[in-house]
Amino acid sequence: MKHNITKSFDFCYGHRVHNQKLNPDYAVDTCLVCRHLHGHQGQVIIKLEADYLTDGMVTDFKHLGWFKKWVDDTLDHKMIMDINDPVISYVYPLITEKRIDDYRSNMFMNDMGSKAFLNLSPSIYESEPLAVQEIYEGLVVVNFVPTSENISAWLYEEVKKKMFPLGVTVTSVEFKETPKTSAIYGL
Repeated sequence: MKHNITKSFDFCYGHRVHNQKLNPDYAVDTCLVCRHLHGHQGQVIIKLEADYLTDGMVTDFKHLGWFKKWVDDTLDHKMIMDINDPVISYVYPLITEKRIDDYRSNMFMNDMGSKAFLNLSPSIYESEPLAVQEIYEGLVVVNFVPTSENISAWLYEEVKKKMFPLGVTVTSVEFKETPKTSAIYGL
């Protein structure tokens, strides 16, 4: 038998699913609302597993405090945009085609060693008015379409890397885009 624990984290974010398509045989309407810039109250549910308990626990829930901070710093109240979204340079005009090519070639390395996202260098926008700076500070550029499925896989990999040294298995990460919809990635 295995022991399992879960912990959830909430955050607000915006995104755009630029490749949304609907099959008219299954959709009540064919309005592609996810192609619009829009926001959600997201929730991440992390499920951890261990073969045996250490001090009566799979791990202390406080060992996920880093994830709460990471979510707050990286995703909360941010706009998640795919670097390959054809409108990114229109919505964020300081992101030129040359910069897009540079980002792609640098593979979006972050402080956790992930190739999933990039926080833009402030040098891109620091000479702009404060309101413009705030818009760019609120942007998270990823190298995938920010669907629930892709976000759950991204977060799973982030948690898995960080929890591995504790000997704790990340069974799954569930990402709830809304209270009624979710995607689960994991074992």
